[in-house]
Amino acid sequence: MNLRQIANRATANINPNIPAIAKRYIGEVMGPGRKPIPQYAPDEQITIQFQPLTKGDLQHVDGLNIQGLFKSIHVNGSFYSVNREMQKGGDLFIVDGKTWLVIEPLELWPDWSRLLVCMQVET
Repeated sequence: MNLRQIANRATANINPNIPAIAKRYIGEVMGPGRKPIPQYAPDEQITIQFQPLTKGDLQHVDGLNIQGLFKSIHVNGSFYSVNREMQKGGDLFIVDGKTWLVIEPLELWPDWSRLLVCMQVET
């Protein structure tokens, strides 16, 4: 049973789902100067829902000692931050031309995830 799908029917009236492009990290190759270059699976067109961070989430982010603009994303499927044991991570979401990096899965279920994401600044 996909509880997110059930809850989404109610929340989407208040906080609409939005289209996004998911880029799943699949590894890296060595580039010039032996600099690793991340590689991604083909882009996936998906639907996500941004949610504000809870008080506990904000305290967790503060404990990570990282700065930036953070949000929570609810999405069908599993996405990952860096997990060296599973050799997964660094998944990205592109929303309205902005890139969001998965920092940590806050909830990881078989058919949906709630993710902590950070907007990436293009340099």
